Amino acid sequence: MKRFFEKLVEGTLLISGSITSITILLIILFLFKEAGGLFNAPVIEEGYVLGMNKGNPVKKLNAYQIKQIFDAEITNWNEVGGKDEPIEVVRLSDLTNYYSESELGADFEFIPEKASELTANHPGIILFLPKEYVAKNFQGTLLDHETIRPGDFFGGKEWYPTSTPAAQYGLLPLLLGTIWVSLGAILLSLPFGIAVSVYLAEISTLRVRNLLKPVIELLAGIPSVVYGFFGLVVIVPFLQETFHLPVGETALAGSVVLAIMALPTIITVAEDAMRNVPRAMKEASLALGATHWQTIYRVIIPYAKSGITSAAVLGIGRAIGETMAVLMVTGNAAVIPHTLLEPVRTIPATIAAELGEASAGSPHYQALFALGSILFLITMIISISIEFIGKKKYN
Repeated sequence: MKRFFEKLVEGTLLISGSITSITILLIILFLFKEAGGLFNAPVIEEGYVLGMNKGNPVKKLNAYQIKQIFDAEITNWNEVGGKDEPIEVVRLSDLTNYYSESELGADFEFIPEKASELTANHPGIILFLPKEYVAKNFQGTLLDHETIRPGDFFGGKEWYPTSTPAAQYGLLPLLLGTIWVSLGAILLSLPFGIAVSVYLAEISTLRVRNLLKPVIELLAGIPSVVYGFFGLVVIVPFLQETFHLPVGETALAGSVVLAIMALPTIITVAEDAMRNVPRAMKEASLALGATHWQTIYRVIIPYAKSGITSAAVLGIGRAIGETMAVLMVTGNAAVIPHTLLEPVRTIPATIAAELGEASAGSPHYQALFALGSILFLITMIISISIEFIGKKKYN
């Protein structure tokens, strides 16, 4: 009976582990499958076309060029490989500038005919038009429907998912915002975290350690939204006044909040690594005439360097994956940052802020899944690094 019960428990654990592993694998496959659909999505907003004069030699435009044209940042066709001709941007609503309402029809039934006529008569035109208003005998040329390329996503410098006629799904501002905030957080938290770890492991009395250790570990259990409120009420106004900034919601504010949030992880892991240094090594150092402080920075810290590095990497992982606190204090601006005193937006914050607004299956929806895939790969690299560092032996 006992043997049967052991086999039953063993089988249950095996099935549970298998189901968990398969579920995780399916989630990962679904994540990458949805993300891959982005590169099959058209550059131009679905259901619309771009029409040009037949004499225009330009046949292809990427998403960024289309946005610049419609934002009047590119005003001549020679800037995109065409003739020396001013660009004339026309949207559906602009047709009333060329034709009267009676000419367009009471029910807009003459729009296809007039749009075709307008395109034929204006050499520099670029017409943004719904497909249903394209005449069968359209007298212009329709821009080739290119799909979003990986280079547009991975090398894109702008994130404007609602821009028309061509949305911008550039990874760089979000990736750099995540890196800025995470590196700032680890640079702030690591020195202080190691200092506290040294104090708890080698200097403090047992009574002080038993008092401080639970308090530090309690910090890890505070909800991130509480840290966000603290940052918004205390840190943001302080930085705004100190650096005379127009707004205090910056990458530095996010770094400070994340540094506070990462401290419990760094202190706990680093302190455990230092306390695991063999007592014989400490005693040997002291016996050779080294002082207590010399023993700490010449023996204990070098021996525990793998654990300390793991603490730093875990701290980075904690910072990279944080969402709510960062969303509240960093300004949520999807622009490429140049200093820590500028507003930024991180990848997790972007997913949290926009996923509810993106319709399922749309390019915007798929772009957010692509961001999730990037975040997964970054986290996986961090996890592999921790495993690699943890297996290294002191030499």
